[in-house]
Amino acid sequence: MKHANDMTVPRRVLIVDDSPAIRAVLAHALSNDPRLEVVGEASDAYEARGLIKSLNPDVITLDVEMPRMSGLDFLERLMRLRPMPVVMFSSVTQAGSDNAVRALSLGAFDVLPKPLSGISKADLLSLRDAVASAVVNTGSSKRDSWEPSKGTPVAQSVPEMARKWGGEVILIGASTGGVAAFEKVLSTMPRNAPPIVLSQHMPEAFLSSFCGRLAQLFPHDVQLAADGLELKPGNVYVSPGGALHTGVALRGSKVYCSLIDKPKRNGHCPSVDELFFSAQEFASRVHAVILTGLGRDGAEGMKALHDGGAHCVAQDRDSCVVYGMPRAAVEIGAVDAQVPLDEISSLVCKPVRAKL
Repeated sequence: MKHANDMTVPRRVLIVDDSPAIRAVLAHALSNDPRLEVVGEASDAYEARGLIKSLNPDVITLDVEMPRMSGLDFLERLMRLRPMPVVMFSSVTQAGSDNAVRALSLGAFDVLPKPLSGISKADLLSLRDAVASAVVNTGSSKRDSWEPSKGTPVAQSVPEMARKWGGEVILIGASTGGVAAFEKVLSTMPRNAPPIVLSQHMPEAFLSSFCGRLAQLFPHDVQLAADGLELKPGNVYVSPGGALHTGVALRGSKVYCSLIDKPKRNGHCPSVDELFFSAQEFASRVHAVILTGLGRDGAEGMKALHDGGAHCVAQDRDSCVVYGMPRAAVEIGAVDAQVPLDEISSLVCKPVRAKL
């Protein structure tokens, strides 16, 4: 039996791309990794569908622009009918592309750009590592994606919630799988819930697209965090990333967004640890949440908040795409409760609801 963290048996890869040249380059690069075995190639989604049935791959690489059916349409169907790790590799998913964010929302493990002028060795190494990471960290577990329809209900305002608000803030950190996870959380979050600050591991332009997507999907006021913005109920503040971390700061009785000029922490900017550590001064007013993700960013910061009296919640193992960041926080005693994704919003809003 193969285990999710056992790479002694090479993982079976299916390459899906309409360009024979690209397929050849990817096959050569991936085949040079002893962790991986390229078992097939497909030029479009229909061919890929047949090969998935006959070859039973562990992971696929998927282009976006393909004849007959786009990669995004195929990804949506795949995640609904046969969830599996998928790494998107396409010129359409360059930084800032709405397609990249939609792919992540649909359940893609990672999105990597296909360079417009030639594929470098560094590009191929990034792809190879992403494909290996997808199978070693997710195994064959069910990928839980979510794409709202036009009729998808979202939580409405809770009467009196904003008026009874006592200055509480909700801080959320996420990485791999976090786009779909946060959308699920927000879909059940009351319109007038306490203010939310999100630190998501993504490139700067992706975060801008993600923010725009959230603003279109949900009734909350969603914006990129900016230095000095006052946190208000019903508002969601998304870290803009780039060279600055996002934090929060207490001035008098009010809490504001702050942008932090520090090096990457745990290899990331924005860093979840930086967000959590910034709130230590008023930890008793904080609800800290850590969602699916690779690594341990956020664990130490959550422990500091927990020790200061914050309410700390982690997404549970079964609902995570990657149970890395939540597990790290649990292991050091930083978490009060582990719950499924669909219970997080009610749990963090419970103290405010109790005042109603």
